[in-house]
Amino acid sequence: MYQILTDSECDLPLSTLQASDVDAISFHVKMGDKDLINDFGKSYDINEFYKQIQEGALPTTTQVNVGEYFEFFKPYVEAKTPIVYVGFSGGLSGSMSSANQAKEMLLETYPDADIRIVDTLAASGGEGQMVLSAIRLQKSGASLDEFVDWFDKNKMRLQSWFTVDNLNYLYHGGRISRTSAALGTLLKVKPILDIDGNGKLQMVAKTRTRKKSLIEIADKIIEAIKDDEDQPIIITTSGDYAAAEIVKEHIIEKVSEADIQIYPIGMTISSHTGFGCVAVFAMGAQARY
Repeated sequence: MYQILTDSECDLPLSTLQASDVDAISFHVKMGDKDLINDFGKSYDINEFYKQIQEGALPTTTQVNVGEYFEFFKPYVEAKTPIVYVGFSGGLSGSMSSANQAKEMLLETYPDADIRIVDTLAASGGEGQMVLSAIRLQKSGASLDEFVDWFDKNKMRLQSWFTVDNLNYLYHGGRISRTSAALGTLLKVKPILDIDGNGKLQMVAKTRTRKKSLIEIADKIIEAIKDDEDQPIIITTSGDYAAAEIVKEHIIEKVSEADIQIYPIGMTISSHTGFGCVAVFAMGAQARY
């Protein structure tokens, strides 16, 4: 049997991962002079973190380095357990590159090791959807080769729709210009974003009110799931749970039996979206890119 590994950016509850014996590596955030570990809330209060960014704090993030991945993978390699790391988009972080470098280093010492790296090209609940798919595949008896082949063929079906309430964090993260952030704030523009075919965040539309942006991302998921309305849907938010409920309620109005879970966005991604990001994720029938 192979071991499924992931990272803290999947934004699934720790209990969900533990129930299926999925291990996760933690990303890091620096808030002022404090170094924080994104360890699914074991060492920090996520709502306190949201409060700080809502008040204007600008935390910084760092990618997981090669040495950390090396030590994360090593015990399984030493035990001769095949591993597959289902990880955070390489288009959003250099951590995926670090994971691949750690793999090559381990293979120098353990040439017979079976180490697979899957770039989900996703973030937050989108990565979470991929991890849940990984768990289902393993439980269905899929071999490791079948597992990786499924991801190659299906990961571009993932629908990831985001909106944010504060454009300044997108500016600080290099996603939009200072002028666009200032003008957008003045005009109360709310962006609609998704993840492109390279796993990078992109703005695809703009609305003039918060409510419209929430309804639009809900409508995009309703359209995506029309051929598979029984699938799980994940909504994540960096603190605005009322807004997340608006998205959930709108989906349920159109798809009454929808299976929807709302989870908090972890510190790393929240550092780049600011307070009030709402995102929704499901699998579409066709590849988006």
